[in-house]
Amino acid sequence: MFVLVDLLGAGLLMTPAATSGEEQLTFVEATFTSTTSLAVCGLTVISIGHDLSLFGQLVVLALIQVGGIGIMTLASLLGAALIHRFSLRMQLNVQAENRAQAVGDVRSLVGRVVIVCLTIEAVVFLIITPRMWLGHGLELGDALYSGLFHSVSAFNNAGLSLYDDSLSQFSGDGIILFTVAMAVILGGIGFPVLLEMRHHWRTPQQWGLHTKITVITSGLLFGVTAFLIILMEWNNPRTLGELHWWAKVSDGFFHGVMPRSGGFNVTETGAMYDSTLFLTIMMMFVGNGSAGTAGGIKVATLAVLFLVVWSEARAHTRVHVFGRRLAPDVIRQSLSLTFLSMTVVAFTTVFFLHTTPFTFMQTLFEVVSAVGVVGLSTGITPDLEPWAQLTLSFLMIAGRIGPVTFATALAFRERKRRYDLPEARPMIG
Repeated sequence: MFVLVDLLGAGLLMTPAATSGEEQLTFVEATFTSTTSLAVCGLTVISIGHDLSLFGQLVVLALIQVGGIGIMTLASLLGAALIHRFSLRMQLNVQAENRAQAVGDVRSLVGRVVIVCLTIEAVVFLIITPRMWLGHGLELGDALYSGLFHSVSAFNNAGLSLYDDSLSQFSGDGIILFTVAMAVILGGIGFPVLLEMRHHWRTPQQWGLHTKITVITSGLLFGVTAFLIILMEWNNPRTLGELHWWAKVSDGFFHGVMPRSGGFNVTETGAMYDSTLFLTIMMMFVGNGSAGTAGGIKVATLAVLFLVVWSEARAHTRVHVFGRRLAPDVIRQSLSLTFLSMTVVAFTTVFFLHTTPFTFMQTLFEVVSAVGVVGLSTGITPDLEPWAQLTLSFLMIAGRIGPVTFATALAFRERKRRYDLPEARPMIG
């Protein structure tokens, strides 16, 4: 279904009505633009605001909305399907632990996802549109359209903008930047977490294990990333160095959020120090919450890996957190997903380094941005050969639907072995 919708979007973008000039988009340009929109990634080889007509921009906007709602619905439905696969006792335990996906509550899931998405997008639109109109001199019609487009793009973590410099013209504007950043956080944290937080926002102690892990890990990563980016780029004359202290803080915080699949930028990403770029790469690889619009291996996966290492360091044979014991299959799925993602990134980076003229940091950044469906770029995407752009398109599709389907497949394929082999211990370390 993803590929069919992707090809439909590419076909619409190749029509004369989709472009603002006389030249139509090539197959590669249309496919790349459709894929980056539907996968809510944000990498682009054209100018959305200048190369596309109003019709073409609306096609992109529709693909972003369908892609965001679709992935949240798909991931939530697969999660509910896994719950129903277990015994009744396990279903009741999961229902008590995660009220966002109650047993027998699948039919209303799509409606709830749509309501949550449209509500948050409407709130973001109502905040940033007046600011664009009154604070930045945009005409009322332009402000309304820009507010609508960027509200949808922000909540769905698409990172696509009508402006060639993304949101750089709003640098230092805390209202717009903070609102867009919060939309990215809410869209990426995951529908089950949003629903449970809405029902129990006053009583965090009643949150399920998944919500606690996601919120705490995300909060720590957001805070640490924003602080380090502000610290490392404070005196960089090409990014934050020439700005007022308030603009440094607001822009730095904004960039601390965007690697988690947001994709917008207010300063030139390629002008950042290598240390900042590498930190950004690590955060793009992690992404945000499960069953949300963000990509990456997800913060819950990272948390599980950390808890495994922490338990091993304390010589514990079982992994415990918040009064619960992690199931062995969750640990295996986390290890498998992380290893597979690292393998894809590593081999693609080596391939690009051998076949393209760009540096290691530029290549690794672009590959991780595609796999993590983030959309941040050092600026090399339009300069890649068509075959390389199609390769990035494939990585965006894999990064968008790969982790959730891979983890689900592992869970459904779990089989109990009726025999065991003699134990052996190879030397580790």
